[in-house]
Amino acid sequence: MSVYAVTNPATGILEATYPTAGDADIQAALSRADAAFGSWNTTPIATRAALLTRVADIYEERRDELAAIITREMGKPIFQSGKEIDITVSIYRYYAANGEKFLADEELEVAAGGTALIRKEGVGVLLGIMPWNFPYYQVARFAAPNLMNGNTILLKHAPQCPESALAMEQIFTDAGAPMGAYVNIFATNGQVADIIADDRVQGVSLTGSERAGSAVAEIAGRNLKKVVLELGGSDPFLVLEDANVARAAKQAMMGRFGNTGQACNAAKRIIVDELVYDEFVDSFTGAVSGIKVGDPAHPETFLGPLSSAAAREGLAAQVQDAIDKGATVLVGGSVLEGAGSFFAPTVLADVTPQMRAYTEELFGPVAVLYKVSGDEEAVALANASAYGLGASIQTEDMDRAHGIARQLEVGMVSINQTSGSAAELPFGGVKRSGVGRELGKYGMEEFVNRKLVTFRG
Repeated sequence: MSVYAVTNPATGILEATYPTAGDADIQAALSRADAAFGSWNTTPIATRAALLTRVADIYEERRDELAAIITREMGKPIFQSGKEIDITVSIYRYYAANGEKFLADEELEVAAGGTALIRKEGVGVLLGIMPWNFPYYQVARFAAPNLMNGNTILLKHAPQCPESALAMEQIFTDAGAPMGAYVNIFATNGQVADIIADDRVQGVSLTGSERAGSAVAEIAGRNLKKVVLELGGSDPFLVLEDANVARAAKQAMMGRFGNTGQACNAAKRIIVDELVYDEFVDSFTGAVSGIKVGDPAHPETFLGPLSSAAAREGLAAQVQDAIDKGATVLVGGSVLEGAGSFFAPTVLADVTPQMRAYTEELFGPVAVLYKVSGDEEAVALANASAYGLGASIQTEDMDRAHGIARQLEVGMVSINQTSGSAAELPFGGVKRSGVGRELGKYGMEEFVNRKLVTFRG
């Protein structure tokens, strides 16, 4: 059976398979991307911007078709699939509009006299290894800034997303991208290792699990290749005693259960001050109990299936471990019977360090509640994680919020809102959540040659 296949997680039915690339196919893809770099890197910036604009236009034209593909591939509720297309469009338009400004020469002061400047140029062929949970958006975060830089792209998508992977490659072709500027490859893990080691490849960007990131970073380091890694998260959501509890509960529900809880920056650990804990629990569990679970193709469905049967089984094992060791189930707590990979929206309390749910990322519709006494205890618990992606703080005191934000060991902090994403805002974390940044101006600065040019007279 092919590694690349579409198994609809709402039904469990295998719908399509795609052949894995042979070694000769991989070499041909590398050659095309390498050959394209020389001309693409010297193509006028306005021409690169025009390509990204046309890519955005085509995404908009094909919005319904593209949304249906990922709903079928990985189970995203169709309304949320459409929203993913919208943010994808915004990313391509953002870099088309701002790329020239971000790539402008930067003049430096020279103490000894003369003039110096930094000129930003592409570095070459880049490999992108992308996940299944946001099939279009994750690719746009990598491809848009780097094509604007003048780099060329090899894109290895998740094995369960072959249709969206091919749809994206077709968009670039239809938009008029030069042959080799954006190349999709259905590669195996062994082939990926060889690609990273290949002299024609100058860097690799991966969004995925901590395990995958460690493996890629090891190979890249051995071959002196730069990496950007966006890995797991166990984001804390802090509710202080002066918070608007009703608002906080609604935001926590949306921030935890959107995309069926399958987001690296979801609000996974909800840390609530004891003075408002009971009020928050009532409001939050009421909201979670009202979540509409069902067919992801239905426009009113909020929570669809997990991405695969294996994902559901893994999450169920984590939850059962917590239950067996004394955790309290406030809502849900089990798989949903019937076809597909559905898991009930779940809220756990009384989770302790002896449980897997305390230290492991729960990648699905499971929220964990913690009761704390005061800000110091809240911050200590928030930082008691190997991950450091994002965090949310709910409070009416902005000075207090900024003080807590400075103490949190994360790459992103949201105050009185859930963690989110926008084209202009840099995205990334610290600790075991990865290295580097995507999106915004900083997303264009990861894979660029800052060439120093000095001159006199």
